[in-house]
Amino acid sequence: MWWGDINIPFPPESHTANRKIALRYLNGCKHLYCIDGFAGWDAQDRIKVRVITSRAYHALFMLNMLIRPTPEELEHFGEPDYIIYNAGEKKADVHVEGVESTTSVSLSFEKGEVVILGTEYAGEMKKGVFTIMNYLIPLKGQLSMHCSATAEHGRDRSAVLFGLSGTGKTTLSADPHRDLIGDDEHVWSDNGISNIEGGCYAKVIDLSEEKEPDIFNAIRFGSVLENVIYDADHHVDYTNTRITQNTRGSYPIEFIDNARIPCKAGQPSDVIFLTCDAFGVLPPVAKLSPEQAMFHFISGYTAKVAGTEVGVTEPEATFSACFGAPFMVWHPSKYAELLAEKM
Repeated sequence: MWWGDINIPFPPESHTANRKIALRYLNGCKHLYCIDGFAGWDAQDRIKVRVITSRAYHALFMLNMLIRPTPEELEHFGEPDYIIYNAGEKKADVHVEGVESTTSVSLSFEKGEVVILGTEYAGEMKKGVFTIMNYLIPLKGQLSMHCSATAEHGRDRSAVLFGLSGTGKTTLSADPHRDLIGDDEHVWSDNGISNIEGGCYAKVIDLSEEKEPDIFNAIRFGSVLENVIYDADHHVDYTNTRITQNTRGSYPIEFIDNARIPCKAGQPSDVIFLTCDAFGVLPPVAKLSPEQAMFHFISGYTAKVAGTEVGVTEPEATFSACFGAPFMVWHPSKYAELLAEKM
């Protein structure tokens, strides 16, 4: 386990205490929503996930982001591998050991549980599932990746695009001339590339049909919009950033016309690192040797820009290992070694 500022040890007793607080709150709600779905399009990597939440918004979000079972699969779903208890409307108790604020997200691999308190940000569920997969997949000798992926029409040849939030993974993956495999989370195995998710989570700031037609047309009934401003007739103003520049849209991957279902492709012929280089450190385009690729993968140089994190209003240079340090469970060298093997 890569302990540090991101992966913080949490006493098992405290996780149990958080779970009790969450269950007490959820049991007192008038309505609850339960979503069963899968993470992982490749059968060898697939896990069963159950989400229990008090908000319809959170349920619809995860219905979009998980892989939706067929009626037959749902009938025989059985017990999940992991359960997410989302009681985000209930504040965490700072008197519980290890809880330092009214927001707490705890993950127990031993119990197969995620408990969310004190935050109603839907992304906590999505990234919680990704964190689980970032633990499980390397155990099999396969690489879990924070990247988008596409494939050539009618062929298995694929490409992966690594990058942090705001670097263009989703926008570039919505290429009408290629098949979309996924926009954010993938596995690179001996079988090739496979998506972890069943949906996409796109930034929608300044979204227009002219600039990004595929994403624009994916925002329809069944999708979820976050932090946007709309008028009395529910017409969305994508240019309005009054709440935040981090406006988002969640939608099933099938809402993209050129999505490949199932979301799998063959071995990638191209590996691309996307960097928001706000300070001119790197050339616009560079072809890397394997050794250079390992260096940049582990360092993960980029810049935080407005709209990617709370409080960021000016570009800030940052380094995020594997282009996804907040979601990595093992030491970055483990993922780098797996990438070297795959390349």
